[in-house]
Amino acid sequence: MHKKLVLLTAMIFAFGVVFASCAGMQVKPTAANFKSPTVTLGSFEVPEYDGYWYYSGKVKPTKGDAGDRGAFLPMSFLFDVQNPNDYPVLLDGITFTVAFDNDFQLVTLNNTDSHWIPAGKTNQIRMDTMITVRSALLNLLVTSGFKLKERGWSPWDALERWWQGVPDYSVPVKVTEGAFTFKADGLVKVVPFEGAVK
Repeated sequence: MHKKLVLLTAMIFAFGVVFASCAGMQVKPTAANFKSPTVTLGSFEVPEYDGYWYYSGKVKPTKGDAGDRGAFLPMSFLFDVQNPNDYPVLLDGITFTVAFDNDFQLVTLNNTDSHWIPAGKTNQIRMDTMITVRSALLNLLVTSGFKLKERGWSPWDALERWWQGVPDYSVPVKVTEGAFTFKADGLVKVVPFEGAVK
């Protein structure tokens, strides 16, 4: 009886060690099992708004130096990044362009911050950027003259429309030419992204 009890205890201990070692084993990333994470645009907001305004360098300001100046438009994008792998992955770079009215690309964001996404989990990543009426005007004059002409808009018509319509979601905002770079144990996967603000 004593031998059976000792043998049973030894078997239970051995099974416990085997199960513990199996549970502790992690899947190693390989080119065959590295699945592309899923990126979705969770939300968008204009966190601070100071209206639409612009003045030229010919206007004497109440305080400060004269210059061509325009209102700021900060934008905040919240992305949901889901990792379908059985191991953590490193989000190691985000690039995307913001377009208004779908056709007018006004600012490109490059971010090299790193974020670990745990195995089988979803993290939220916030990316903030900002443009000014002045920078948007210069962009329009250099790159988008024909698009404005097609719509029958002047640059000033477009800027006023956007600065008044983006904060209240009446102007379409789109994230385009996006690239999210993921790494896992020396492997690299770039996930393209495009999405519209809803």
